[in-house]
Amino acid sequence: LAHPDRPPSPVNVTVTQLKANSATVSWDVPEGDVVIGYAILQQRQDGQMQRFIREVNTTNRACVLWDLAEDADYIIQVQSIGLYGESQASKRVHFRTLKETDRLPSNSSNQGDITMEGLDKDRQLQTGEIIIIVAVLLMWAAVIALFCRQYDIIKDNDSNNNKEKTKPSSEHSTPERPSGGLLRSKKKSPSVNIIEV
Repeated sequence: LAHPDRPPSPVNVTVTQLKANSATVSWDVPEGDVVIGYAILQQRQDGQMQRFIREVNTTNRACVLWDLAEDADYIIQVQSIGLYGESQASKRVHFRTLKETDRLPSNSSNQGDITMEGLDKDRQLQTGEIIIIVAVLLMWAAVIALFCRQYDIIKDNDSNNNKEKTKPSSEHSTPERPSGGLLRSKKKSPSVNIIEV
């Protein structure tokens, strides 16, 4: 028995960005339905390979199919995953991967497909680009923090060295040319005697 809250099947299932070893499948979900993931059944038409992809806690409406065989026929079906189970499978969609030599777009390809391919590529790259940008920013932050830390250590060492260098001259600023240990001991001994008295 179907639960009344199970989502309806995905619609407008399409395959784009066809290459020799990969393709992108995308779909739409009717508005107003709570969908928390998707499941894709991918099957080679000759029956040699079948794969089941399941993702939950995602609002993605596209998935890249990797590791496909070159110049092979495939069938895919998509299901929506809701809070109370999965929808019925979508209509079967057939596609054929390209040959390795067909990587570059040929003049015979449809212009509409190229436009659609570009749009899907942009949408697909967003997550990957964000991850790369965040990783680069974190690395830069770590480098800057390390640099600041090293700079503070160097600055502290320099200021300590400067204090040590200036300390002797500030203690004995009265005589123009201190004659070494004798003068220092003479100055310090009266102060000790005064404190004892």
